[in-house]
Amino acid sequence: MIPPSKNTAHADFIHAAFWMCGAVFAFSAMAIAGRAVMQELDTFELMMYRSFTGVVIVCGYILWSKRHSEITLRYFRQHLVRNLFHFTGQNLWFAALFLIPIAKVFAIEFTSPVWVLLLAPFILGEKLTGSRALTALVGFAGILIVTRPTFGNLSLGEGLAALAAICFALTSLLTRRLTRTQSITAIMFYLTVTQAVFGVVMSGYDGEIALPSLSLVPAVIIVGLMGLMAHLCLTRALSLAPAASIMPIDFARLPVIAILGFILFNETVDIYVWIGAIIIFSANYLNLVHESRISREAQS
Repeated sequence: MIPPSKNTAHADFIHAAFWMCGAVFAFSAMAIAGRAVMQELDTFELMMYRSFTGVVIVCGYILWSKRHSEITLRYFRQHLVRNLFHFTGQNLWFAALFLIPIAKVFAIEFTSPVWVLLLAPFILGEKLTGSRALTALVGFAGILIVTRPTFGNLSLGEGLAALAAICFALTSLLTRRLTRTQSITAIMFYLTVTQAVFGVVMSGYDGEIALPSLSLVPAVIIVGLMGLMAHLCLTRALSLAPAASIMPIDFARLPVIAILGFILFNETVDIYVWIGAIIIFSANYLNLVHESRISREAQS
């Protein structure tokens, strides 16, 4: 195989950076729109309407691209478990947005890769190396700085955000396992359909499902569109360039959302959130660099 030229690699990096910027925008827009919608809807109702939007888009794509043959029931149980964790994590994430500053939610969410390292040996059989263990330890130090917990003072919002990060980690690991046998089309189809069902069941268990006011319908649609766009942009970026080279762009989510949170909701965060977030992100980035180097050495 002929290695890519420097010009080609540079062009791929530029394109990957563009897609990562799109992911930053999408995640931020989804958080802002979700925060606005939760003035009228609970998290289950928000997830239900978001999933309805996703079902329309994904099914429309499947019909247009004639990929319906990729949708089978062979791995339905794995899809169901994966999407249950994602549904739970997303509900916890939206609930946390309503309780603590959005920037703090994003900072705590950055611990998700740490949980991936710790849980991968149990789900994927991957070895917990010394560098991965060190990354997890430093990541936990960062989260302690962000939350600064003492007995009895960990807020509900911080706890929900931490649980959401764990659920997102489990979702990532189960997604990685599914990609061994399933196409992205099948994964996205079952993601939107099963979560729409989960949303209907959880929203309607009390016999009442609230409808958003006309003024908030655009925000509901934005949540659905931006959720799909964020995952599309992130997947596309990682397909074009190594994670270690482009993931630092993801850290831009924190200052972007902090500025938006201050302008739109008058939210402020203290210096400890920034310090902890930098430590968490640095640990994840250094681990990515280390893993990339090991991968290159193994291929050479």
